[in-house]
Amino acid sequence: MEIAALEQRLRDRPGDLASWRAYGDWLSERGDARGALIRLEQRRARVGAVEREALEREFAALVKEHQEGWDAALPTGATVVERRYGFATKVAIEWSEGAPVLIEQALRGPFVTALRVTAPAQEDYWDESFFDDDGEPLPASNVEAGALATLNLARLTELDLSYLRIGALGAKALAVSMYLRSDAESLATLAGSGAPGGSSGDAQQRIEALDLRYSHIGNSGLAALAEAPFFGGIRRLRLQSNAITAAGVSSLHRFEGLAELDLRYNAIGAEGVQALLAAPFIGSLKRLLLYREDVGDDGARTLARAPQLPPALRSYWRSV
Repeated sequence: MEIAALEQRLRDRPGDLASWRAYGDWLSERGDARGALIRLEQRRARVGAVEREALEREFAALVKEHQEGWDAALPTGATVVERRYGFATKVAIEWSEGAPVLIEQALRGPFVTALRVTAPAQEDYWDESFFDDDGEPLPASNVEAGALATLNLARLTELDLSYLRIGALGAKALAVSMYLRSDAESLATLAGSGAPGGSSGDAQQRIEALDLRYSHIGNSGLAALAEAPFFGGIRRLRLQSNAITAAGVSSLHRFEGLAELDLRYNAIGAEGVQALLAAPFIGSLKRLLLYREDVGDDGARTLARAPQLPPALRSYWRSV
């Protein structure tokens, strides 16, 4: 298997131990200590406690000796949040005028599939002046929508923009950017293969986790993301404090595979509860984060007796 194809396989199936062993052999042939790290890590999972301690010491020594060199390819300003076998898999970058360039560079790492973009240190996301008289978020002051539209997030499975006030315009920029990029890449692939037909509906859905807590996207921003094919495969969605109302809850129906949903601090009321219970994912939902204040007394009573909800979630609402 060509190395590019092997790396793609490992991005798609990070738990494929056999492919990691093959990749580790390739690394070792080139003098990369991460090949040894892969062997040690996989061996550590199969041995007893005494041998495991010795392997852990050897593992830690390798990491201490080589980690700085392994991270040298990352741009200055990128922080490694998670690793696998010494490779960065999740990175964090603070938003700034130069953030799009840094993000593009960071995502060149062979196994970086998760990105956290943090808000500038001085930003106060609690400021109520971020909302207009109708409760809709005002345009973001520190994040330019046009800059968000330039980001290529096609490789990501996890995107965390929590506390980054992108606003509705930012959400729409992300949706349009990924829709057009996916469509263009599909057309390019078809042109190269000579295959007929094709549509933007065939665009690959990679994002599985999207965190937009305190991002101030509002109903219109949520609707734009829900309509974008690239975000259609989301399983974990966090929307805490985004001025989502009952009118916006119906947009969630497009995320058919949702397993975890955070809607705290969004006043959806009893009407929003009814819209939520009509969602195609409601019966397979494993986690639902809402407060009684978000849905009101009538909404809480409806959730407590809703046959659509899994029993564990229904039981929770009977106790609040």
